[in-house]
Amino acid sequence: MEFEVWWLIFFPLAFGLGWLAARVDIKHVLADSKLLPRQYFEGVNHLLNDRTDKAVEVFVDLARNHSETIELQFALGHLFRKKGEIERAIRMHQKLLGRPELKAFEKQSAQYELALDFMKAGLFDRAEELFAQLDDSDLARASHRHLLDIYQQEKEWKKAIATAQQLRDTSHTYQHEIAEFYCELATQSITRSQPEEARQYLQQALAEHRKCVRANLLIGDLAASEGDLAGAIDAWLRIEQQDHRFLPFAVPKLLDVYDRQERAEEGAVLVKGFLSTYPELDMLDAVYDRIVKVSGTDAAFEFLREHLRKHPSMLGYARFLEARAVFASVEDRHDIESVRKLLLDNSRNQAMYHCASCGFKAKQYFWHCPACNEWESFLPARGQVKG
Repeated sequence: MEFEVWWLIFFPLAFGLGWLAARVDIKHVLADSKLLPRQYFEGVNHLLNDRTDKAVEVFVDLARNHSETIELQFALGHLFRKKGEIERAIRMHQKLLGRPELKAFEKQSAQYELALDFMKAGLFDRAEELFAQLDDSDLARASHRHLLDIYQQEKEWKKAIATAQQLRDTSHTYQHEIAEFYCELATQSITRSQPEEARQYLQQALAEHRKCVRANLLIGDLAASEGDLAGAIDAWLRIEQQDHRFLPFAVPKLLDVYDRQERAEEGAVLVKGFLSTYPELDMLDAVYDRIVKVSGTDAAFEFLREHLRKHPSMLGYARFLEARAVFASVEDRHDIESVRKLLLDNSRNQAMYHCASCGFKAKQYFWHCPACNEWESFLPARGQVKG
């Protein structure tokens, strides 16, 4: 490639233009920064170093002397709410909302922030009113999410269903939540002794989400309470097709109904079949107790021994030692109980239900996680954690 003389002019010229552009940009930045009070940077520095209290003090003083800084007022209100100073946050956002020079979006933002303040303070009726007024704004979807939280906390399940239906889109259908809301309505109807209304809600739950296990559990409960034992069995057996992991929740109910029909042996065959098909299920205790009742302790112990050889588990062996103690001498029982206790202590985590969303652990199963408020997030087997 031949050397061109004009390149000697081009390179210095390009360098000079770049240097000039950078100088212009720097001048703009410096000019803009001079417009901001020094306290602003102090407050930001406090926030970056997690000194929220100091930041609030600086921003309060800054807002007092520069009332025209709307963005700062918003930031300060948010800080008050984050610190738990709800009354100050409410006053700040009410003051903002009353400013006549606010643009439409700024007014809507102030209303949204004030609704969050009321929600944090537990004043759900006032928060609901403000969120509802934002239906036609850019903040409508965010407001609906908070309304859904409010309706769940207040157990306003019909309003929760309507709001979830408004929120549903391709990214989140809300079918699990809506089905659970119908189950909650059904539970309320059962409490009020209105079985037909409860049954309608449960059918709506299944129409919304055909794999809603809770709906079939409740349908079976309703049928059993009315003496329709065959209907109860049908409802509970449908759970196997929905999600077999929930079968342990239905097994005690099924066995009770088989007993009421004097079909105890048939019930034993049924649960043994479940355990054989799904050995990972948490129903070993139920099967063992059923075999004891139908065939005696010796048969139950042999079944337990054979099952654990194929599918060993710490909780299973703790149960095995409990059963073994029945056949042991008085001298050996103390040693067996010590080993059993050691197994239980080391498998305590396996005896808990885990929320797949937040990891919360509990001894009982929850359809609605009390920690993160997710629905159907608890894994149905004790000791099972999200992979």
